[in-house]
Amino acid sequence: MRIFKTLILAGAAASALSGAAHAQVAPGAPGEAPTWAYAAKVGAGASYEAYIDGAYRDDGPTGAVSKVWFSIADGVLTETMYGLIHEAQIKQLRMAVVTDTGLAIEGEDTDFTIDYLHKDAEGRPLSPAYGVTTTDRGGRFAIDKQVFTDPDRQALVLRVTVRALKGGVTPYVLLEPHMANTGVDDRGQAEVSGLHAYEGDVHLVLRPSAPFDAASVGFMGASDGLTGLRAGGLPRFDTTGDQGGNIMLTGALPRLEQGQSLSRDFVIGFGDSRAAAESQADAAFATGLDEVLKRYNGEGEHVGWEDYMASLSELPRLAAQSTDGGKLAYASALMIKALEDRTYAGALIASLSNPWGDTVDASKPSTGYKAVWPRDFYQVAMAFAALGDRETPMAAFHYLPQVQVGPETPGNNGDGGWFLQKTHVDGTLEWMAVQLDQTAMPIMLGHRLWTLGWMTDADMRDMYARMLKPAADFLVDGGVVDIDWNQNEIRPPFTQQERWEEQQGYSPSTTASVVAGLTVAAEMARAAGDPAGADRYQAAADRYASQIEATMFTTNGDFGDGRYYVRITRNTDPNDKAPIGEANGQIAPPEDQVIDGGFLELVRYGVRRADDPHVLDTLAEYDDTSREHMYRVRYDFGRQGDQTPGWRRYGVDGYGEDVSDGKGYGVGGVMAPGQRGRVWPFFTGERGHYELARALEAGTADAAALEGIRRTYVRGMERFANAGLLLPEQVWDGVGAATRHDEAMGQGTNSATPLAWTHAEYLKLLRSLADRAVWDRYDVVEKRHAGAR
Repeated sequence: MRIFKTLILAGAAASALSGAAHAQVAPGAPGEAPTWAYAAKVGAGASYEAYIDGAYRDDGPTGAVSKVWFSIADGVLTETMYGLIHEAQIKQLRMAVVTDTGLAIEGEDTDFTIDYLHKDAEGRPLSPAYGVTTTDRGGRFAIDKQVFTDPDRQALVLRVTVRALKGGVTPYVLLEPHMANTGVDDRGQAEVSGLHAYEGDVHLVLRPSAPFDAASVGFMGASDGLTGLRAGGLPRFDTTGDQGGNIMLTGALPRLEQGQSLSRDFVIGFGDSRAAAESQADAAFATGLDEVLKRYNGEGEHVGWEDYMASLSELPRLAAQSTDGGKLAYASALMIKALEDRTYAGALIASLSNPWGDTVDASKPSTGYKAVWPRDFYQVAMAFAALGDRETPMAAFHYLPQVQVGPETPGNNGDGGWFLQKTHVDGTLEWMAVQLDQTAMPIMLGHRLWTLGWMTDADMRDMYARMLKPAADFLVDGGVVDIDWNQNEIRPPFTQQERWEEQQGYSPSTTASVVAGLTVAAEMARAAGDPAGADRYQAAADRYASQIEATMFTTNGDFGDGRYYVRITRNTDPNDKAPIGEANGQIAPPEDQVIDGGFLELVRYGVRRADDPHVLDTLAEYDDTSREHMYRVRYDFGRQGDQTPGWRRYGVDGYGEDVSDGKGYGVGGVMAPGQRGRVWPFFTGERGHYELARALEAGTADAAALEGIRRTYVRGMERFANAGLLLPEQVWDGVGAATRHDEAMGQGTNSATPLAWTHAEYLKLLRSLADRAVWDRYDVVEKRHAGAR
């Protein structure tokens, strides 16, 4: 501490010298090891950009395409992307406030409220522009912020008002860049006219509407502004010099006395040079930030978010099925559209977050969930279709060949037709296991778009030949996989990984997708003039469907009466109690000691009836709340008589926080045996879909039955939404030690928020209720495999 105070005094004295000849270089490179930010976002946004012929171009009705995304957590700006949707440039931007009684840090020492800036008369959000207020827990100050992007430029806008409530306060802006998607090798300059950070040819400049009183740049934990303020004063370093590292840029605002307030606008411009970034920020100021917000919202003659929301022909009908007046439905529509890349039209990512980000190493590039999984992709594309958005799911469908394995796939020496496990939006390979549901779902999506009449027969025939037939062929024949680390041979319906990406074998959820995919492929094959292919695909689908119970339904399991679908089995005997693989630090349990909700997918797609006795037998075990926590799946939230049901992915799930000490998942790369996966809210939606299917098959889908589903499952999902109307991947179930974020029961954890799949499931459930038909059920599949008894 004494050394740092010396640095502060030396830096301040040097900067005070009139006409100083040399810039003061910050010491302490490269700084402390970097991490990402808290993943439980309460806000996320980007501008709306209109397609031109299914692509993003600068000459359309929304003008130049903005490629900036932001997120908000704990009331502060967190990961902000520029370029491709996974290319983070900022870790976080907070304010530190020196008060008469000590230093307070936004996020750490404040509470917050958040709301949407642009809403309709019913209070439903019309754009992802946010108003956030952080309030000091000591009552000394409050900070009001507006956050949105410039839809015509590569720029992010923050409009800030600081209010001194008790005693005097001096606020400081703390900007932590993570340029080029890492927290290392960043360089920066600090001037009262603006803050500049860069790595290579990626630059950002933060411009204030009035000069800072002082500015500094330093290396985290050594010479940064926050470390200095904690030690007694702001250091005055102008540049990081020739050395890069993990840096912070700081700008000082004027002192306020009690009762005073100060407003400042900040625009962060991005570009391939300092001059380019400055020009983006300066142009936003020149336009006027009130005008920028109107353009972002799409007010008046401007084309923006309001216009997109008005184009969703089914949204009012969906909102009418909600129990919150449609607020979450509107927020969900905004969110899934915001989570699309603006270079690769139709590239739909899983989440604008990095799970357990504040413990994740940021020294190397990381996409986190800002990437394409064809499974999540399918869920979201189907939600767009449920909203009546014709353009986005069509763009998404035509995007999919970029992530299908073929002769042109880098490093591929094996058979093609299957879809890559996880990729960057530009198709860069990241994870390469074979998941057969991710090969079936693009076929299912194509069939739905075709039967809706949105995809022409000619387009269907072209895509059948280019993409769908190779995928269907792989679902029948499998093949040799030889790409990067993955050398394997796949023989469907045995899958290398199921929908949780952890186990190989025969899976009810995967098989449901494969049967549905091949059945709809057969129908498209006939229409495309390939009767031999149609016969082959249907025969395989029939064969796989006929083997489901013999392969995946145990009759002597350890739970209940011993009769239920297992999560997965590695051989064709579900009764031999063979172990499945260990994952996420957990044990390798016998196959019959792990139950999940995957069997409900058999009903969703039409492979089995909702009242099939095997399905009914499994429900009892899936819902058993008397089982010990290791193997228990269902948890109920709320008061007795007014509860929301929730489910974990499966028993023995280790993808979550440690029950012994509350640590996040995989801290330091260590898979601990105490790790526990929590409740995932989209299972509440999946169960709602099942209950609707059961009511319809029983002939009891009257107003009372539908209202029961709304009050239990729709309202249940709405209760899982956070203050910003964002839905998480996982919520806290109360088992084990509290985490350092001390979540309440049912509150989103540090896993990933928003999760596009969760928002999609909610929207699809609303559509299913509005239609009185399960949105993901395929008539041809139902007629073939789950016909009347």
